Amino acid sequence: MRTIPLLPATVLLAVFLLGPILSSFYGSFTDSSLSGSAAAGSKFIGFDNYSALFADPDFPTAVILTLLFVIGSAVIGQNVLGLGLALLMRSSGRLVRSVVGTFVVAAWVLPEIVAAFASYAFYRDTGTANSFLALFGIAGPSWLYVFPMLVVILANTWRGTAFSMLVYSAALADVPDEIQEAAEMDGANGWKRLRLVTLPMIRQSIATNAMITTLQTLSVFTLIFVMTGGGPGVQSTTLPLLAYQEAFKFGQLGFGTAIATIMLLVGAIFSIFYIRALRTDLE
Repeated sequence: MRTIPLLPATVLLAVFLLGPILSSFYGSFTDSSLSGSAAAGSKFIGFDNYSALFADPDFPTAVILTLLFVIGSAVIGQNVLGLGLALLMRSSGRLVRSVVGTFVVAAWVLPEIVAAFASYAFYRDTGTANSFLALFGIAGPSWLYVFPMLVVILANTWRGTAFSMLVYSAALADVPDEIQEAAEMDGANGWKRLRLVTLPMIRQSIATNAMITTLQTLSVFTLIFVMTGGGPGVQSTTLPLLAYQEAFKFGQLGFGTAIATIMLLVGAIFSIFYIRALRTDLE
């Protein structure tokens, strides 16, 4: 009887989440395309798409770049910077909290397409970054062509840090002041209190936030597409961009869906890792 109130939500999840996943999974085993005879009616071809995918020299590169993008901008970038800003706002005055909070949250509430164009304008050859370096007589590089992955990692970190900051601000607010004061009386400096008291007490929030930011970053498409288009060459082509190119640029829907299925498996691996970490903390 207790499960009856959850039945409508379960049905909706099955229809709008599980249904598309199963349909996508089946589509990865077909020769579905946007043109030709397969566009009118696709047929089952088994593991041919996956065989071709693993033989594609661009696929390993896309996997490595995706992991680099996720770890660099989500696991490390957004989490570390978000925690640092949360600590700064906790120990600063009202003016600093207002200024920092306004600028950081403003980047988060911007639509992704707007944030992408703003980042592109900042890093282009005649953009803000190189204009600032020119003030000191430094000739800035062509960021989008020389360091494409670096700039998209920095841009995604800038855009998503506010969420981590808010999560960690709430978690830090739940740390009792008495424990911090006791640690200070025992001679623990700021770094020791952070490492031995604060971080262990908010580890569940850290694991939860890391999982959320990882899954959000794994599916980022617009930011990279607008800034670099996956280039130059394939130097910033992550799995979402590779799936888009194969499915809609080259018309191979089945092949593109196979890439999307691999991306789903990568997300599942990350999720299992974080869930196990959370379960360990709760036991």
